[in-house]
Amino acid sequence: MKILLVEDDRTIASGLEYSLKQEEFEVILCHHVVSAMEVIQNNITEIDLCLFDLNLPDGSGYDLCELVKKKQDIPVIFLTAFDDEVNVVMGLDIGADDYITKPFRIRELISRIKSVLRRYHRHMQSKNVIKIKDIQINTAEGKVYKNEKEILLTALEYRLFLIFANHIGQVLTRTQLLDRIWDVAGDFVNDNTLTVYIKRLREKLEDDPQNPTLIKTIRGMGYKVGE
Repeated sequence: MKILLVEDDRTIASGLEYSLKQEEFEVILCHHVVSAMEVIQNNITEIDLCLFDLNLPDGSGYDLCELVKKKQDIPVIFLTAFDDEVNVVMGLDIGADDYITKPFRIRELISRIKSVLRRYHRHMQSKNVIKIKDIQINTAEGKVYKNEKEILLTALEYRLFLIFANHIGQVLTRTQLLDRIWDVAGDFVNDNTLTVYIKRLREKLEDDPQNPTLIKTIRGMGYKVGE
């Protein structure tokens, strides 16, 4: 896990960097807004969490938080000497995930960091998983599971099922499906091929492919994936 630490007090920064490394975190340390912004612009995808001092010599931790949240969905914790309600509310309103006032115990800070990271991990897992009845699609892995057993789909079968999954409860016409597959993959798929792929999906995912309950045919309209 990599943490971006921005703290202008070099004594505090050095102590925090040492303590975080003892917990096996990697630390990128900055003392100014300018250097931190450069890291955010160029390396934000490598960072798992940000620790920002609120008052910095060339700006504010608020500015850094806003920049991070625009670029990447990662947690931000503010370190500040101020504990009045206005500062707390302002920090949370712009997207901060936690707020700890100085002086603080290092064990408390480590505990807060781990708690926020666990929360984000659960959040990202839930975002990456689409559930439809006994089917789960893990979009991060590009895999489909039925009753926790992986169902092997071809690339086009997966893309087609993902289109259905992103429109649960909606009727999609054959034209809409063909257009979306073309848009996503750039592959030529004709009407007959679409019929074949829907049949294959039913054979792999339905309990009874002859009487589908997952991918339903709406006569004269198209197809619908039910909740």
